[in-house]
Amino acid sequence: MGALDWIILSGTLLFIVAYGVWKTRGSSNVNDYVRGGNEAKWWTIGLSVMATQASAITFLSTPGQAFHDGMGFVQFYFGLPIAMVIICLVFVPIYHKLKVYTAYEFLENRFDLKTRTLAAVLFLVQRGLAAGITIFAPSIILSAVLGWDLRTLNIIIGILVIIYTVSGGTKAVSVTQKQQMFVIMLGMFITFFFILGYLPADISFNKAMKVAGASNKLEILDFSLDPKSRYTFWSGITGGLFLALAYFGTDQSQVQRYLSGKSLRESQLGLVFNGIFKIPMQFFILLVGVMVFVFYQYNPSPLNFNPSATQAVMESEYAEDYKLLQEGQKKLEDEKRMAQNKFSVALEIKEYTAVEEAERQIMNINKKDSTNRATARALIQQANNDVETNDKDYVFIHFILNNLPTGLIGLLLAVILSAAMSSTASELNALGTITALDLYKRNKNGDFSQKHYVTVSKLFTLLWGIVAIAIASIANLFDNLIQLVNIIGSIFYGNVLGIFLLAFFLKFVKGNAVFFAALLTQLIVFVLYYNLIHIHPSGEEKLGYLWLNFIGSALVISIAIIFEAFDRILKGPSTKLP
Repeated sequence: MGALDWIILSGTLLFIVAYGVWKTRGSSNVNDYVRGGNEAKWWTIGLSVMATQASAITFLSTPGQAFHDGMGFVQFYFGLPIAMVIICLVFVPIYHKLKVYTAYEFLENRFDLKTRTLAAVLFLVQRGLAAGITIFAPSIILSAVLGWDLRTLNIIIGILVIIYTVSGGTKAVSVTQKQQMFVIMLGMFITFFFILGYLPADISFNKAMKVAGASNKLEILDFSLDPKSRYTFWSGITGGLFLALAYFGTDQSQVQRYLSGKSLRESQLGLVFNGIFKIPMQFFILLVGVMVFVFYQYNPSPLNFNPSATQAVMESEYAEDYKLLQEGQKKLEDEKRMAQNKFSVALEIKEYTAVEEAERQIMNINKKDSTNRATARALIQQANNDVETNDKDYVFIHFILNNLPTGLIGLLLAVILSAAMSSTASELNALGTITALDLYKRNKNGDFSQKHYVTVSKLFTLLWGIVAIAIASIANLFDNLIQLVNIIGSIFYGNVLGIFLLAFFLKFVKGNAVFFAALLTQLIVFVLYYNLIHIHPSGEEKLGYLWLNFIGSALVISIAIIFEAFDRILKGPSTKLP
């Protein structure tokens, strides 16, 4: 990184922190601190909702996901627009009517305190874990760039977020996220056009798409009914729908964004904005990853994109074996370029038999490439079992650092860190609010001032910031980070969503039945995850994790109805179900 990169990176981050503190100074009551004084317009809400979900993991991990597996991940978001409509029609009007500060206040009004507390605790567990991961993700980047210790980086990034989040609360999160989204989208668009410019002169965007298609990177829709497939059309509009309903409808980090709306209409319009633009945004980010894949069809790439993994094996007794693999990879890359050129010429002359032959050759080379990379991972694992061999999250950052010009590198790092800060700020803001209002205030005797609860909210936000830094310091890569966050959410979200659906639509089900049904459901979901989805050494996965959202919702609703029926039977015939 050059001096210009450092100036752009540090200037962008320091401006965001300073702007958030200055713009929101002086929050003196709970409404200002938790709901931003209900001043947010629909575009602020929409951008804030998008920025909350679009963490650094999105911009670090999603291109790597597309590089390895293609565009199919976009199916994950297919249920989102439907969810936005349902939330606008059902969830938001109820929240606004009751003037709640948190989503879980509604559960106490509908059921009882213990159900509210249980839902709040489930949220705190899963969102606390996610907050740590959103700090850990950009730490990986700077660790690769600077060679700094991950733990030190976790602390630095966490402190930056804590400063303005604790200072200004919800309004600080919302006002900074507009600037962050501008930086994010500007950086991604500039990168996309630079990638196109780096491709060979005869490779247009149209031809680049055909190159990607020849390697099956553009297979967007999968209509198979195989439950083992993580991303299909059906898992997207069912599991993805339930995940989006739970995340945007019951997760306080999102609910708090639209509770700050100036009116019911402003909140609804903000969510509609998110529903319309979220899928195109994710599609574009995946497309950037696909273009990175096309770039590496004509340019050399490392056997493993994680620099620390390569260093570990090169300093071990397996260095010679790894060098032989690297030499074989160079020959394979020559074959790859020749095959791609052959494919390009066949497309130009419209010789379809030659096109098919070139495609078969490309697919065979891709299989050899996959075998080489798998062998490389095995060698790295043998060299150092503690080094992460999964390199999906390093693909995009490797491209940025080794190919983009000075200045743009700083901008792209600012993009990823801005995304980390926006998402983490929303999470810490929500975690502090839930702890202060759903647990501390609701269970503490005595009459305290507004200033007292603002102070308590700030202290709990600070505490959760410290917890998130601690979690980040012990985190590790999973399959890749974006999937890890969604897996954590899927384990908890279905259950919480089911509690809210019971509250909205099944008025005859009471608090005791829901509370014990939720406890049993969470236990069942843990068992299902460990036995059917958790990756064992064999690599077998029997159920896509998105289905947990549907299963959790269906289970808690069904079990609660059964518990309620038994309770009424035990109490006698005077309490029949409607």
